Amino acid sequence: MDNMRKYVAEGIGTFWLTFAGCGSAVIAAAFPEVGIGLLGVSLAFGLTVVTMAYSIGHISGCHLNPAVTVGLAAGGRFPTDQIVPYIVAQVIGAVVAAVLLYVIAKGAPGFDVSKGFAANGYGEFSPGKYSLVSGFLVEFVLTGMFLFIIMGSTHGKAPAGFAPLAIGLGLVLIHLVSIPVTNTSVNPARSTGPALIAGGSALLQLWMFWLAPMLGGAAGGILYRWLSEEPSALVTGTPGKKAA
Repeated sequence: MDNMRKYVAEGIGTFWLTFAGCGSAVIAAAFPEVGIGLLGVSLAFGLTVVTMAYSIGHISGCHLNPAVTVGLAAGGRFPTDQIVPYIVAQVIGAVVAAVLLYVIAKGAPGFDVSKGFAANGYGEFSPGKYSLVSGFLVEFVLTGMFLFIIMGSTHGKAPAGFAPLAIGLGLVLIHLVSIPVTNTSVNPARSTGPALIAGGSALLQLWMFWLAPMLGGAAGGILYRWLSEEPSALVTGTPGKKAA
């Protein structure tokens, strides 16, 4: 039952990240005259992590992201036998969020899912027409740094209670850098939900938004594990907390 609570928490948390984060892009980013724009979408994604980290960090560790789960395992912070159920829960939460967001968004006159539905892409489907190589590099590097931030801010010697803010602000910064390049993934679950709704190129290119973040997350976890003294010393109740 304890493990089931963790999986449900991860599903709910990833639902919130996908629904509110992608929802800000689909519904509010370019709303006439009062659109929140790139900065607003970046803040929305960061705020989803902050709010969920304080809400479910003490239950599941608040990964909300397969790349984070893999990265924490690579960094010695998470048991490998829990990787698959965590990822399954995260993907389910993201898909449910994308379906609900689609049902809401299509209620607006002129809604057109073919415009992208907050899906990630490279080449012709990148917001700035960035190449596959550029997209792969930015997703790899930024996911690696995201894991570095997560592991550092949740270390037992870090200031207590501030990890969710550091992680959320880190995600804001990541979006500010990479929205023009790939529409920002750094999270395979977040990419999968909208891709299943948008279809077409979003599905064809989805492989990159699994591969690059997963490799980057593992690299970031391994790097911090090597760099840090006592890398698995944790602050309880924050992202990265070991599952029992």
